[in-house]
Amino acid sequence: MTYSHDAPNVFSAQELDAAQVRARVAWLYFVGGLTQQEIADKLGITRLKVNKVLGQVRSEGSVVIDIRLPLAECVNLEHRLVERYGLSEACVVPSLADVAEQQRVIGEAAGSMFDRLLRPGMGVGVGLGTTLVAGLKRITPRTLADTWVCSLMGGLTRGSGSSTFEVATGYARAIGAECYYFAAPLYFPTPESREALLAHHGIRETMNRASSVDAVLLSSGDMSPLSLLVKTQTVSQNLDGLRAAGAVGDLLGVFLDADGRPVDHPLNERVLALSPAQVRSIPCSILASGGMHKVPVVRAILRGGYVKRLVTDESCAAALLER
Repeated sequence: MTYSHDAPNVFSAQELDAAQVRARVAWLYFVGGLTQQEIADKLGITRLKVNKVLGQVRSEGSVVIDIRLPLAECVNLEHRLVERYGLSEACVVPSLADVAEQQRVIGEAAGSMFDRLLRPGMGVGVGLGTTLVAGLKRITPRTLADTWVCSLMGGLTRGSGSSTFEVATGYARAIGAECYYFAAPLYFPTPESREALLAHHGIRETMNRASSVDAVLLSSGDMSPLSLLVKTQTVSQNLDGLRAAGAVGDLLGVFLDADGRPVDHPLNERVLALSPAQVRSIPCSILASGGMHKVPVVRAILRGGYVKRLVTDESCAAALLER
């Protein structure tokens, strides 16, 4: 277990005292093995205060617990996923009932995997979503010389903390890299308007960058209201047509059928993103997605051979292995 605190360099006396209490509570609980009541008695604070501090440091990522003991069933599923789908690597985490918590633990596991693959001089591509935001907690802050980060898809018109711009910026800051964006919407009104914008030198440069990345970290979207894209007006208005075309979910905004083929639908002709076929040729690619609602789209992506590494949960992994 490590404790980190990204506080400002200069504290007021009150802020310093609060930070010290937080650090001491975290250390006594996670390292010292004391109970909440023992910590309260030792520090002269209430048990309720101890509980609140522990909840805060967990949620903000100030405490990272690294469990080195292998989870046998997860390891078994990892080996079977690699064999079944021809992957380079798989990581399976325990399943959780809460969707948000499941996304967080999958994201953090994917961030750890991504972190150890990053090298100086790399071109790095990222998608969007809360799972990828969670992965930022596991990226070791450092400067990777001559490395750059590129968003792989256009943006949404509403900010959510997990948009393409915010995710790409977060990863670029973590490794001290320059960042490139598609300064345009994810879906255009017509295929012609998309082609016209691709002629713009700035958008063309970003597309060239996206096409030449060495490593990518991606998530996927299903067809339920849990999906970030399904919540947008553009996709929600086309949901019936997408389902009729056989869509089971999306990769970078491109909707796929059960076998991983892009469906025949106008949205796929109007999307500004790296295509699944282009993703397939990237040397290092990670898909971070899980939950039973994601099984159809994750299976489609694996069947399409678009990614080389997968991070998911036990229930999703087991479903992916069913005949």
